[in-house]
Amino acid sequence: MSDKSIYENLTQLGSHTALPQTPEEAVMERVPNPQKGTDYAVRFTAPEFTSLCPLTSAPDFAHIVIDYVPGDWLVESKSLKLFLGSFRNHGAFHEDCSVTIGKRIEELLEPKWLRVGAYWYPRGGIPIDVFYQTGPELPNVWIPEQGVPTYRGRG
Repeated sequence: MSDKSIYENLTQLGSHTALPQTPEEAVMERVPNPQKGTDYAVRFTAPEFTSLCPLTSAPDFAHIVIDYVPGDWLVESKSLKLFLGSFRNHGAFHEDCSVTIGKRIEELLEPKWLRVGAYWYPRGGIPIDVFYQTGPELPNVWIPEQGVPTYRGRG
């Protein structure tokens, strides 16, 4: 795909883009899958994801792993980073943040398969891990384990 005109609609890549203030303001963009017709897995890892508790405004931290098998589209990575960063000042419970990420990606890409693993660090002594998946894994695609250990504290 050497025709650069397919990227003309991208508004963020290659230019200074301010961090959106909310996930609703964030614009995720997509690009055509150059390997359309071939099933393969894509992984994004955000080990320093942050959001705010909706009640106390205290910061919450998570390690987010996004796996998907693309169909016609790929997520443009800068727009995904800006989308994830937009949660930094967003007040929502862990479950809401995690599922919102999955649903927005699913809506944008219509992937053949998607899984979001959100491994939240403890607050109040209890870690909350949230998982969103669109269906069973594809049998002909190797999808590695997410590799994020469950929280074990100091021991």
